[in-house]
Amino acid sequence: MRKQNRINMALSYLILTVASIIIVYPLLWVVGTSLNPGKSITSDIFPSNPTLIHYFDLFDPSKTDYGMWYLNTIKIAVITMVVSVALITLTGYIFSRYRFVGRKNSLILFLVLQMVPQFVAIIAIYVLLNMLELFDTHLALILLYSGGAIPMNTYLAKGYFDTIPKELDEAARMDGAGHLRIFWQIILPLAKPMVAVIALFNFMAPFNDFILASLVLRSPEKQTLAVGLYNMVSEQFDNNFTLFAAGAVLSAVPIVLLFFAFQRFFVSGLTAGGTKG
Repeated sequence: MRKQNRINMALSYLILTVASIIIVYPLLWVVGTSLNPGKSITSDIFPSNPTLIHYFDLFDPSKTDYGMWYLNTIKIAVITMVVSVALITLTGYIFSRYRFVGRKNSLILFLVLQMVPQFVAIIAIYVLLNMLELFDTHLALILLYSGGAIPMNTYLAKGYFDTIPKELDEAARMDGAGHLRIFWQIILPLAKPMVAVIALFNFMAPFNDFILASLVLRSPEKQTLAVGLYNMVSEQFDNNFTLFAAGAVLSAVPIVLLFFAFQRFFVSGLTAGGTKG
């Protein structure tokens, strides 16, 4: 048994080491490219003559609109996060605590919607936004991100709310508390781990999405980081990959900061939400 345990431990470390290399190497390569002089991509992770000039060039208005793209993305991400957390926690609480006609079918519908790729609905989204005259607005992206996050995250929120004893609701109701007060003052504070997970997931969406942002936003001054960085290497800056790499590195900073701020909540939030449904 001791020999078998050592073999299992060795295999575990081997798998973790390989996974770490697969994850870390591209990150180091992007950072190295951002520090490399010139505009071309090199295979050197650690450039011989590193420079920070590309990071300064990003915020030079005469060379790029990166600062504007950054502010647009932060704005969309923060509003999307707040709206999504409000909608998802309320929806998850309703499915967890109440029994109503169509509840089971609605949960099944949410499960089916998760299986449909995003680009399948592109035509429908285009027609709908055209009818509502929401093209080239940040509001359109906020609505798309917030609404699209409801099906998947509702299952996580519902699973976590199911772990909170219903006796707390009953005791508060006997003391005269209403539904909204129970949710806001009792259930939501106990669900901080799940709220943190949902908040991070939806904050990341505007940073990672390119398809919807490129479809909705047409004006250069309204573009997000994903669209702006793409144009940087395809049109405006004639394949300036080192500047692109610097922009990609900086785009991860808000997500990393939010991750560290919420880190203590993540493990308990994900595990509790995934054990009951």
